[in-house]
Amino acid sequence: MENTRLLTIKGLKIEGRSGDAWHEIIKGVDLTLHKGEVLGLIGESGAGKSTLGLAAMGFARDGCRISGGTIDFDGIDLRTASETRRRGLRGKRIAYVAQSAAASFNPAHKLIDQYCEAPVVHGVMPRKTAEDDAVDLYRRMRLPNPDAIGFRYPHQVSGGQLQRAMTAMAMSCRPDLIIFDEPTTALDVTTQIEVMAAIRDIVRQFGTAAIYITHDLAVVAQMADRIKVLLRGDEVEEADTRSMLAAPREDYTRSLWAVRSFARAEHPSATGIPVASVGNVTAGYGAVDVLKNISFDIHAGRTVAVVGESGSGKSTTARVITGLLPPREGEVLFNGKALPASFKARSRDELRQCQMIYQMADTALNPKLRLRELIGRPAAMYLGLKGKALDSRIRDLLALIELEPDKYIDRLPSELSGGQKQRIGIARALAAEPQLIICDEVTSALDQIVQEGILKLLDRLQNEFNLAYMFITHDLATVKAIADEVVVMQHGAVVERGAKAEIFADPKEDYTRLLLSSVPEMDPDWLNRLLVARSGLTPND
Repeated sequence: MENTRLLTIKGLKIEGRSGDAWHEIIKGVDLTLHKGEVLGLIGESGAGKSTLGLAAMGFARDGCRISGGTIDFDGIDLRTASETRRRGLRGKRIAYVAQSAAASFNPAHKLIDQYCEAPVVHGVMPRKTAEDDAVDLYRRMRLPNPDAIGFRYPHQVSGGQLQRAMTAMAMSCRPDLIIFDEPTTALDVTTQIEVMAAIRDIVRQFGTAAIYITHDLAVVAQMADRIKVLLRGDEVEEADTRSMLAAPREDYTRSLWAVRSFARAEHPSATGIPVASVGNVTAGYGAVDVLKNISFDIHAGRTVAVVGESGSGKSTTARVITGLLPPREGEVLFNGKALPASFKARSRDELRQCQMIYQMADTALNPKLRLRELIGRPAAMYLGLKGKALDSRIRDLLALIELEPDKYIDRLPSELSGGQKQRIGIARALAAEPQLIICDEVTSALDQIVQEGILKLLDRLQNEFNLAYMFITHDLATVKAIADEVVVMQHGAVVERGAKAEIFADPKEDYTRLLLSSVPEMDPDWLNRLLVARSGLTPND
């Protein structure tokens, strides 16, 4: 296969700066990729997956440098090539698809303008031809109304549609190599299926090679021909997908395969007055109703998982409960007492009783504040603590989330891993001593090993403090691990609700069955079978 070799990386070393010192984050990794082949890169946070993927473009992030090894792309040494030469390759022969399409598109320009930029700048085709090509690729990517969708702005399409538009944009110059960096991580399961199928189809149709970076093992099983496992910048093992799934050689790889074994003990049945009740709530933005007469209860010591596709109303429900979005109809009760519709009318104690943990800890934590300030502010504001009492409370909270107080109390968020940042989000919520915590997709951006640690921590804290959780998620594996009850939402309505065991064993609604059937399995043939079973879709064998 020498004549089909496209990318050869040997002994790659990449260093990152910490203060005035440099430390290795990629430690002599080798990688070979052939034309038309898809290589999956997996490993936990900090393994070096994205750093290695970007290096395949001859690129290193700010604060990083390529310090050793060779990167040969189709006979071109990307380490020694001029920056002009590398820029000529990027977008034209090597493309990149980021994890967050919403953050990667320019919000001020229409999709089709952003699609046409690369082929026109690189001289691949004139503008009119690029526009026609965009429509063709939008159709291949199964985007709705392909003739017109390109004339929308990024905010006017859904997350799944935007991710597919970004993949089409990456294909605009028909590159030889695409790096997909966690392209489905933030998507709900049904949207994820559409994006996975579209990516796989487009790569196969054009014979494009790809590096597919993910922490979701079931996803990589559907997408990759071979899998490379990384740990702290080192290669653990590499094999073809079926061989690795069937018989991983290394203990670390087997530990990845075994994650999500966590399943907490069943909690007692709900009794008494609910901590929170959403009663016949209708709410929306402008003239549009996003929530339509929804109702459910959350009891102390129990977890209600709210699931559904993007746009189903999950996060809008959280905004109503917290008073950020007053409902048009209905009300929210707390311990049987109606809460003022707007947070502005709520007392400090009413605000204290309900706290949130957010999906993206990176953006939820003020990067300029040290941990003692991030955790201490709600404790000072809601409980009136100061001085030694406040310092003691901050240290107790750090110990609760399993971070050593003396080691971490004066760190900045930038000095933490993704999982540690999420733990700080949990500590900040706990600092107010609430009865209800709303967890909004708190594990979706984390690798599976870190996810499991966060779920175990939340379960321990719930049992210790009898907390009520509303757990917003699109990850049904997380629901299985942590929920007592499930509320299924679609188009702003509650379509089904009940005990977790009942929902998973015998769902009553077609939409619930669709969600459950869309959870990827650790079987390379799973996506093919699903596409065959669903009307209007065909596998691409």
